[in-house]
Amino acid sequence: MSRKKRKEREFKAKIRQLQTEDLILKLDNRYNTKTANCTVVPRNITQDSLLASLEHTNTSITFAVGPAGTGKTYIATKKAIQSLMSGMVSKIVITRPAISVDEQHGFLPGTLQDKMAPWTRPIIDIFEEHFTPSHIENMIDANIIEIAPLAYMRGRTFKNSFVIADEMQNATIEQMKMLLTRIGIGSKMVITGDLRQHDRGFGDNGLKDFLERLEDKNYEFIRTIEFTSKDIERHPAVAEILGVYNDLN
Repeated sequence: MSRKKRKEREFKAKIRQLQTEDLILKLDNRYNTKTANCTVVPRNITQDSLLASLEHTNTSITFAVGPAGTGKTYIATKKAIQSLMSGMVSKIVITRPAISVDEQHGFLPGTLQDKMAPWTRPIIDIFEEHFTPSHIENMIDANIIEIAPLAYMRGRTFKNSFVIADEMQNATIEQMKMLLTRIGIGSKMVITGDLRQHDRGFGDNGLKDFLERLEDKNYEFIRTIEFTSKDIERHPAVAEILGVYNDLN
């Protein structure tokens, strides 16, 4: 049996086991509207590779890059929730470039969390699969979930945390360097992005710059998972739309 076929068979067996565990959890909680139990079930081999990287003891920073609809942020957030509920980390940090070209929050009303809400909504939607809105709000108030704009992270060190940095194709080179050096003991960091959907010129693109620096080099604590159009798990129309825009790889 070839290595590829053996890997595919092992992946299918793992998925069957995870789906069974997930079904048992749902049955155990069938009278609850929300459950904190979080079984992460990858839908393809690349998602499984991302999950494996996030679970690997020595891998502290994982880059998940590729087209929209491949589940990069979904898998990362589900794993963050699972890590929090199992006690592997004590908090979840959510960050991303807040707007296309800079970090101006002042024009939006409310608290810093309110100002960031339009950009963190996709991640909070995933949290709401497991927690009620009031529970999420309580965790934010208790700093168990922290929404931390890039512009406010300088000088910080995140220990025992799961850091989700989303849409990082819009980060500058300096922002990327600053973010990556925030990681502390007992923490995991996942950087997601799609270089084909950047709003910032490539001359100052932090994600592109760092990935180029990683090329053809092996590092102990950093790993890159690359998704392609074949990994799209959203509505089938997404692949067609990206094809129209010549955004498939």
